[in-house]
Amino acid sequence: MIRLKSPFEIDCMRKSGEILRDCLLFLEERVKAGVSTKKLDEFAYEYIKGHGAEPSFLGFDAGMGVPFPGTICASVDSVVVHGFPSERKLKEGEILSIDCGLVFKGWQADAARTIAVGEISKEKRDLVDVTRQSFFEGVKNFKEGNRLGDISSAIQLYCESRGYSIVRTMTGHGIGREMHEDPSVPNFGRAGHGIRLERGLVLAIEPMVNMGTWKTHDEGWLCETLDKKPSAHYENTVALTENGAEILTL
Repeated sequence: MIRLKSPFEIDCMRKSGEILRDCLLFLEERVKAGVSTKKLDEFAYEYIKGHGAEPSFLGFDAGMGVPFPGTICASVDSVVVHGFPSERKLKEGEILSIDCGLVFKGWQADAARTIAVGEISKEKRDLVDVTRQSFFEGVKNFKEGNRLGDISSAIQLYCESRGYSIVRTMTGHGIGREMHEDPSVPNFGRAGHGIRLERGLVLAIEPMVNMGTWKTHDEGWLCETLDKKPSAHYENTVALTENGAEILTL
């Protein structure tokens, strides 16, 4: 069931979004070669708790056999999403996708960024840039009266026209009191199809874009590109208000 939010509820979600936005900026400054993803996870936990919020991911049970063990998903290079934070240290030239969620006074926020570790190749930089821009191409279509497929199609067309592929096994989602609410928000689809977009709808829109094949190897929490080529991820929590689409985590 889709739960539309009132202006008051969206205002509550703005506060959650602001904390998460600043947390991701805080983490981005600390991404560098030699830093472990576990250390970044500790930074995220301390930041979120220090701002009166709770991590959404830590201990989340998605039926994978083990609850998620971190505050962030730390996904390096070919890992699309759900990488476990570990003692593994980042290396120059890698890209790191950080996905993070929190709940503040009962309201969720969810966002992701792909960050360069030092100097990266032009190919990786282009992938990261196209993934980010594809999000904004999708948001241009987040308008009252449009269809959900208008968002999905815009993301897909933007990425595929530039030679990249869209992950099929993972999607965005509605968000509010719960981290995952209806509807699912694919990053591929047909314009003019899907649910009608209404004021009060809040979505986590999150393109996951691969340099090679769209196919992934999925095992438990792990989602990795089948050809082991790099993948990038960009996500924000977005509300449809009387003034149009508002990005709550940017």
